[in-house]
Amino acid sequence: MTEKRVLITGGAGFVGSHLCEALLERGHEVLCVDNFYTGSRRNVAHLMGNPRFELLRHDVCFPLHVEVDAIYNLACPASPVHYQSDPVQTTKTSVVGALNMLGLAKRLKVPVLQASTSECYGDPAVHPQPESYWGNVNPIGPRSCYDEGKRCAETLFFDYHRQHGLAIKVARIFNTYGPRMHPDDGRVVSNFIVQALRGADITLYGDGAQTRSFCYVDDLVDGLMRLMATPATVTGPINLGNPGEFTIRQLAETVVAMTGSRSRLVQRPLPQDDPRQRRPDLARAKAELDWQPTTALQDGLARTIAYFRQHLALDNTVVQVPARRRAAV
Repeated sequence: MTEKRVLITGGAGFVGSHLCEALLERGHEVLCVDNFYTGSRRNVAHLMGNPRFELLRHDVCFPLHVEVDAIYNLACPASPVHYQSDPVQTTKTSVVGALNMLGLAKRLKVPVLQASTSECYGDPAVHPQPESYWGNVNPIGPRSCYDEGKRCAETLFFDYHRQHGLAIKVARIFNTYGPRMHPDDGRVVSNFIVQALRGADITLYGDGAQTRSFCYVDDLVDGLMRLMATPATVTGPINLGNPGEFTIRQLAETVVAMTGSRSRLVQRPLPQDDPRQRRPDLARAKAELDWQPTTALQDGLARTIAYFRQHLALDNTVVQVPARRRAAV
């Protein structure tokens, strides 16, 4: 894109804050919108002095009246801990939020990108997962608020495209990790790193044989920007993730080794509807975006571990407030 004013909903979140940074580095103006349910001002505090950056507290479940040239819709809790704590609100954020951003994009006649998810594939019967696979999702389980909310958002995006000719982009994001993850979000990478650094037991759900593919956040952000820059004929959905597949047990053992932790691996019951395997088919991303991830898991983990070492140290720092001097008698 040439220099534009770009709206990022969920911009103070983990992925959103990195996207804000990357767009500013490329000379764009960024309007970062967040209700701070899971996002944090700390994630974008270093951007506040940039004259091309603006932060607005707003919930996408309510209409937003701004003037921009492009929209990235990232607003929605993305970890089970957060999206299951208020499942009705999670569905509203996915569906009503999508409607509001689509309405804004229609009024402004600008492209809008939906951050969808690999959870659209559910517990897949096809491996790896291509975009043509319709998925195997439980519509009434504890994860359904997120899975089905995102699937409905995709439906709305494509209906707006067909009915109104709106320029849309849909990215299906696979497990992403990196600095600025929430330490208590329940995602496997942040869970394992925080537990290892604290010397706590590392919890494996099930036997740890289930697989995931882990994409470093810088690679994902590059993919999102490439997708937004494609011609209007490229709508997606397009998988964005890392095709390297690891068992959860392998990840835990790697984190323990890299942190030098003495944490033990302990098993817990497998959550309902937890996918057994997950790996993206990236043929479409390579063909249409000329994109594939470049960060090896150990390199990305090293940066993420360094972030959490500093983050936990800052959070554990006790500020000593000097006692008031006794008033003179």
